[in-house]
Amino acid sequence: MHKTAIPQYVLDRVLKSRGKLHIFDALDGPATALVVVDLQNCFMLAPYATEVAMTREIVPNVNKLAAAIRAAGGVVVWIQTAHTEKDLESWSVYYDYVGSSRSRADGLRRLTRGTHGYALYEGLDVQEHDLVVEKSRFSAFIQGSSDLDMILRGRGIDTVLVTGTVTNTCCESTARDAMMLNYKTVMVSDGNAAHTDDEHNATLANILRIFGDVMSTDEVIERLQPAVQASAAE
Repeated sequence: MHKTAIPQYVLDRVLKSRGKLHIFDALDGPATALVVVDLQNCFMLAPYATEVAMTREIVPNVNKLAAAIRAAGGVVVWIQTAHTEKDLESWSVYYDYVGSSRSRADGLRRLTRGTHGYALYEGLDVQEHDLVVEKSRFSAFIQGSSDLDMILRGRGIDTVLVTGTVTNTCCESTARDAMMLNYKTVMVSDGNAAHTDDEHNATLANILRIFGDVMSTDEVIERLQPAVQASAAE
C-alpha cells in the first residue's frame, strides 16, 4: 500500500483557507457514487507493460467501499477504458505525439473491447446492480469520453468518490473534472494506486489543495455510517 504523505505546507494552506482539513463532514449515501477507474487486467497484471503493481493491494479497500456505498443506498460505477481505431484520429495528438508508435499499437491491442486486458480484474466485487461505464479518455467526465455525468445526474448523485489507477493520470483527471462539473469530490488515499509513492502523493496534495477532499477508506465509511445505519433500520 502507498505510504500517504501530504506535505505539511499543503495541510497548513488547506487549514488556513478552509478552517478544517476535511470539507465534507458527512456523505449522503443515496447521493454518492463510488467511481472505480480502470481496474482492468492490463493495469493489474504482469506481463502487461502497463501493470501497476500497487493496484492489487487496493482491491480489498475498493471492495470494502463498494459494499459500504451499496448499503448506504449509493451507486458503484466500474469504469473501463477502451481504445478503438476511431481514437487514432479523434485523439491524434496523444497517439501521434505524446505516445510512441509502439504504445499506440500496444494500447489498441490491450484495451480493445472483449480482450483479456480490457476486462475488469477478477478480484473485484462487481455486482448485478452496479454500473459499468466505458470511457475513451483519461477522464471519465471530459466531453465525449463517456456518458458518466448524464448517468449520475439522472440518479441524483452530487458526490463522487474516486478510486482506481493510475492515481496521477486517469484518477486525477476524473477527479478534477468531477469538481469542475460541480460534484463534491473525494479522492480515496488508500483506494488509488500509482507507480510510486511520490506520484501518488503529489496527486493527493493537489486534489486536497484545489479540487476537493482526500480521505482514507475508513474515513469515508465513517462519514457514511449514519446513512448505513438508517438503511439497516428500515
